[in-house]
Amino acid sequence: MTEKLLAAAIAASALLLSAIPVQAQQAGDADGNRDASEGGIDEIVVTGRARALYRVQETDTGKLTVDPLSSSQLVTSINAQLIQDQGARDAQDIYRNISGVNLFSYAGVTARGFRQEEIFFDGLRGDPYVGFNVPQLFNIERVDFLKGPAGMLYGPGAPGGLFNYVTKKPDASQPSRARIVIGDESRYGGSLEVNGSTGLAGSAWRVGVFYEERDTPRFNTASDTGIYDLGVSFALPGDTNLVLQATRYVQDLQGNRLRGVPVTDNGDFLTDRRWNHNEASDFLDLESDLVQALFDGAIGDNLTWDLKLRYTDSMQEQNYHEPIRLIDVEALLGAPTDGTPDLAARQFRDQLRKEEQFSLGTNWVWSTTFGKVGNRLLAGFEYFEGEEVANLGGLNPTGDMLQRFLLGASLPTDIVPLSITDPVYGITQPQNYAVAFRPPRETAQERRGAYLLNEVSIGRWIVAGGVRFDEFEDELAGRTFSDDNVSIRLGAVYKMLENVSLFAQWAESYEPQSVRSQIPEAGGPFDPTEGVMSEIGIKADFLEGRIQASAAAYEIVRENILQNDPAGDPEGDGVNNSVQFGEVTSQGFEFDIAADITPNWVLTASYGYNDTRITEDNGRSTIRNSVGDRFANAPRHQFGFWTRYQVPDIDTAFALGGDYVDDRLSLSGQRVQSYTVYDASVIWDRGPYMLLLRIENLFDETYAESGFLSRTGHFPGDPRTYFLEVYAEW
Repeated sequence: MTEKLLAAAIAASALLLSAIPVQAQQAGDADGNRDASEGGIDEIVVTGRARALYRVQETDTGKLTVDPLSSSQLVTSINAQLIQDQGARDAQDIYRNISGVNLFSYAGVTARGFRQEEIFFDGLRGDPYVGFNVPQLFNIERVDFLKGPAGMLYGPGAPGGLFNYVTKKPDASQPSRARIVIGDESRYGGSLEVNGSTGLAGSAWRVGVFYEERDTPRFNTASDTGIYDLGVSFALPGDTNLVLQATRYVQDLQGNRLRGVPVTDNGDFLTDRRWNHNEASDFLDLESDLVQALFDGAIGDNLTWDLKLRYTDSMQEQNYHEPIRLIDVEALLGAPTDGTPDLAARQFRDQLRKEEQFSLGTNWVWSTTFGKVGNRLLAGFEYFEGEEVANLGGLNPTGDMLQRFLLGASLPTDIVPLSITDPVYGITQPQNYAVAFRPPRETAQERRGAYLLNEVSIGRWIVAGGVRFDEFEDELAGRTFSDDNVSIRLGAVYKMLENVSLFAQWAESYEPQSVRSQIPEAGGPFDPTEGVMSEIGIKADFLEGRIQASAAAYEIVRENILQNDPAGDPEGDGVNNSVQFGEVTSQGFEFDIAADITPNWVLTASYGYNDTRITEDNGRSTIRNSVGDRFANAPRHQFGFWTRYQVPDIDTAFALGGDYVDDRLSLSGQRVQSYTVYDASVIWDRGPYMLLLRIENLFDETYAESGFLSRTGHFPGDPRTYFLEVYAEW
């Protein structure tokens, strides 16, 4: 399968290249309309549809606003148009558009071989979705993925990359929009977005309301999601702008928190992909409130600045039945067995998390020229503090989560195991469990970072270098652990032509160890995990944006990874120790292209190759999230595409997307089989009205999106689903 996809990608690239001279002479405007007054002589299309539809020409996620050809970093941007055309509702719906990124679990991904869960909003640290709820996209204008280590720019984080969600801002020039949706799985909902002027010069307001309800594919599951978004912007004296925003997120998920479906060691599902370990009474509920203020301005012609502040208050409550082990009944009874488990023994968890987060960030950019030398100097400071109070309860007398179970008839307080092949729900009675909350556990984080980045432009060269100093402090149950770190980034761009750039960068990342690992009983405290990346690549923009492409090769080395201490618990304090001895190396290649095949036919495609392996350990191969010499959920090959063909005469576009992910390993070393999934959209757009018909998993492929533990199985992809959206703008 991989060879066929690679051959297809190469053939497609060759076709695009061979088509360039023809496109340069094809008729008309971006809609393919021919101007007869030119006597049959075709005009060159001035602006490519690929650029107009799906590409972002400038982004400030790299802290300095820059066009892609002038940056030594790779940023993949998913804009509102692509989100709309693909009918994307949450973050998991857009990962296929980013080379080197695939699902790990919930909002977590594998990025360039490493698990990544850090999420930023408008350039600030802090996640209103708490972690187990996946970010929704209704109030998101753009999703940027900054590839590679970002320690110098954003402080602690994984070395594979960083997500930055850019929210929609008030804009009186933008149309207002109403939308309704209906679909299978009892899906219905709608949204309203209204923009207007406050009556003051340069000021605007925005109101956004979203609600959607549906039964989701797994047994017992359903989703109710609401987002309520308010914003107002002001043009203040002194060339200053202010945006105030308030957002409330409410999500009620029945039959959650979802784990996977049991599989064989070869990755075959042992039962229906809709199987669920949860009872209908289980739930995962989120309420999160966010307020933020964004200032920006200029002082004279050379100095710009911004100041961002955000506060979030989130509460996540969940009741769920966790698969704790799989039971082979025949083997348990001493009878002949085929080795296939029959039952899932379950643990009950009653959990509550309450989080408060405050973020502050400011950037100052001084731009000037010295003769023929251009210079931009960035100085910035960031502060973050977060507090969590959590009851992670469901206790039995030993202090563990409630996990009592029987194979046969049970008492009212017993957790009845669930059949894997023929589940019967409602037998076990959670309301009768002997459940009590653990005492609240309080944790706190504090992060402070100051940084300088200088960019120099000389002729065809653009050179950048930066340094950041961070201090961090974690607290658990009155114990405090603190440290500091210095991160460096170097980058260079050489413009071979005005529209072709070579680039290279060297960048560092770091992550403090989890606060639980820092206690002396576990052998702590420990130094942060560190990562270093070397990357080279090329970017090109041909025919006024009608063909845009980039390719990059990289190596990331990650060190100071914690592993189990071979001595176990040498102090005899009841806590197994860790040792800081581990190195993982990720090597890869990525290629992305967006092109106008014809004036009405657009193609975007991305390919990623990655090989992530353990290169040092302590002889026990116990690096977390790894099995043997490969990292979990890190495919060697990944290929995705999205193509849209416009038929102007009927105001309709037809779109098709595909996603291929190669074999992987789960956390327990079970095979996660490769898959190819296709999606389709039909878009009718006439004036203020639009219809979108969306079909996901077009051929109803049965597949696993990612692997986890053997006791919890693999995360199944959704079966074929469809929905219809109706839009009106004014």
